[in-house]
Amino acid sequence: MSTDNDAVADDWAQALEEQASAHASDGAPAFDAVSPPASTGGGHSATGGAHMQDIQMVLDIPVQLSVELGRTKVPIKYILQLAQGSIVELDALAGEPMDVLVNGYLIAQGEVVVVNEKFGIRLTDIVTPSERMRRISKS
Repeated sequence: MSTDNDAVADDWAQALEEQASAHASDGAPAFDAVSPPASTGGGHSATGGAHMQDIQMVLDIPVQLSVELGRTKVPIKYILQLAQGSIVELDALAGEPMDVLVNGYLIAQGEVVVVNEKFGIRLTDIVTPSERMRRISKS
């Protein structure tokens, strides 16, 4: 069983390495590691160390990451009529990027990838904080 898990992990690692090398050639930043902030020098090392300790405290907090294909609003009577094989129309069009949410908040969009029959998502757009605020004000 662990051999299968190791093989899957190796396949994902290879896919991530290919992605990283593609990003390196186009100048896009890689987000696979958290790097410490640059040192400002001149007596600020104690403060910088405290900030790094604060950041380290939150890095292991689990959050719910979900990918949303689309949404729709339907009346409860429609939900009660659903059966195996029923089709529910969503507001998203085929080929549109999927929303990536962290604890229900949109943080990125991406496209589906498949590696060894497992689904993943390749991020194509990271939502800026100002864009997040604009989207919230629209709804």
